[in-house]
Amino acid sequence: MTDPFLLPEDDSAQAAIAAIAEELELFDDWMDRYQHIIDLGRKLPPFPEEWQDDAHRVPGCQSRVWLRPDLRDGVLYFAGSSDAAIVSGLVALLLRVYSGRTPAEILATDPKFLKELGLIEALSTNRGNGIASMARRVQDQAAAAASGG
Repeated sequence: MTDPFLLPEDDSAQAAIAAIAEELELFDDWMDRYQHIIDLGRKLPPFPEEWQDDAHRVPGCQSRVWLRPDLRDGVLYFAGSSDAAIVSGLVALLLRVYSGRTPAEILATDPKFLKELGLIEALSTNRGNGIASMARRVQDQAAAAASGG
């Protein structure tokens, strides 16, 4: 079975944010950026059906979104999915930044980058609130892992 947890492709969360910013700058308008984000979502590892339950569901999202953490040797990995194409892409962006990082690095990486990249403003209010909820869930999971809980 393929590992459903996203493995890091960048050296650090900050490097991932910088790479995402560069990728988004390649596109002149938000429709092309949206298509790129949707394509990223399509490349997520398969998310097991048995994890698509209330225990892994992220509240506050207009679409159904699931995140599952896995702490391995002090590093937190995330698997995620959504039933909406654009939201799967947003999940992919978040996981690219946060998955495969230590809880300390996750907690030190403020999700304000979503606003700085223009993602919050470019989305509908509900989608913007949803990605903020996803980022909060990731931060909460990192805080729990850091405290041994």
